[in-house]
Amino acid sequence: MRPNLQKAIANLRTWNWSVILGMGFFICVLLMLSRSFFWVSDWLVAHRDAQIKTLTVLGEPYYTSERDIISAISKAELSSFFKLDVKAVQASVKSLPWVASVSVRKHWPDTIQIYVTEHNPVAFWNSDSLLNESGFIFQASSDKLPKGLPQLYGPEGSEKEAWETFLQLKEMLAVNSFELTSLALSERFAWQLWLKNGIELNLGRQEKAKRVQRFIDVYPLLQRPEGALLDVIDLRYDTGLAVSWRYPQLQENKEKSKA
Repeated sequence: MRPNLQKAIANLRTWNWSVILGMGFFICVLLMLSRSFFWVSDWLVAHRDAQIKTLTVLGEPYYTSERDIISAISKAELSSFFKLDVKAVQASVKSLPWVASVSVRKHWPDTIQIYVTEHNPVAFWNSDSLLNESGFIFQASSDKLPKGLPQLYGPEGSEKEAWETFLQLKEMLAVNSFELTSLALSERFAWQLWLKNGIELNLGRQEKAKRVQRFIDVYPLLQRPEGALLDVIDLRYDTGLAVSWRYPQLQENKEKSKA
């Protein structure tokens, strides 16, 4: 029994030292964390009014100037790095007419980083608005707009369908050396197209692509009267089409005679 008793006492002594050392280490860690917490708290209080000194604009905005962005940001509270409301800054910049999306990040110790994505204008919509490549309407103006943007017209809510239809028919016509410049969707959902050479195509409400293809097939076969130019081609028939001509020389002579 004596050897067993000695062994038990030895194990007990070893266990006690392990527990004591473990508890001591745990207490030290708690003290260090507590000290660190109070240090961080004091530091935050001391630097609560850290000012923002640098603004970085990323994304290379083309239509929106840095002055516009700075003016929008100045509406937010900028006196303190910690008090800066990132969502308020984001909303202010997003309100600029050319801005499609924006993200705002704070970088310690004194920098705001703003990433701006602009709308890419692809067409005019109902004369007074613009469309981006996603078929989204936005209101903006700029002397930097690309020349020759197509004109699209349609009722409210039809902008995305109108843009997708324009792209489809434009590709069909371009293969055959026609340039589509304008498209309109009426309140009754009838489609009209205007080509760069002045021809108007009335497609009706159904089978748009099929009727455009009919025009492409028939165009080389049309016999043009002397002095006449194609004006309107009505393709709203199940088969065939109707053609009207214009006589620019006769019209010019009439205008001269009236003068």
